[in-house]
Amino acid sequence: MFKVCGVLAMGVVAGCLALPAAGSDIKHTMTTLDGKEVDLSKKYDGKVLLIVNVASRCGLTPQYEGLQALHEKYKDQGLCVVAFPCNQFGAQEPGSAEQIREFCSTKYNVTFDMFAKIEVNGDGACPLYKQLTVADTSPKGAGKISWNFEKFVIGRDGKIVARFEPRTKPDDAKLIETIEAALAK
Repeated sequence: MFKVCGVLAMGVVAGCLALPAAGSDIKHTMTTLDGKEVDLSKKYDGKVLLIVNVASRCGLTPQYEGLQALHEKYKDQGLCVVAFPCNQFGAQEPGSAEQIREFCSTKYNVTFDMFAKIEVNGDGACPLYKQLTVADTSPKGAGKISWNFEKFVIGRDGKIVARFEPRTKPDDAKLIETIEAALAK
């Protein structure tokens, strides 16, 4: 079992982070902001995930609006948008967990789950991202994260379904088609 090196910074929507237990390829434990460890594979069984590394001072930051729209549109069908702030690209996420939470909630009304800053590349990369980046998943394929707002779709079975480039907007037809297909399974 991997341990994700993140801390829950925002988790106001119940049942919004999912990692299936049975047969899942992704099994991680996260520590919440208040220090509680959560076994995601048990707590959020059977959901579809859209995992995104995010930043508050990036040219792509307005994607928060589209991510929130996806969350609102599909959450009742089982989609969970899961965001991991990262400061590895141009130091575009310098804030504390509180500052990130404040920014996301006041500027974009974010209600999907967000976690404390992590590293997504290199030796310090969290195990979750080490696992995600070795998978040769279309349309992007394997390899290190190229920038903020790279997206991974994880199916209800915990398997990586797709990986999308950072500039792929949340309302992109192929991304939505992929999410809808994963939700239909």
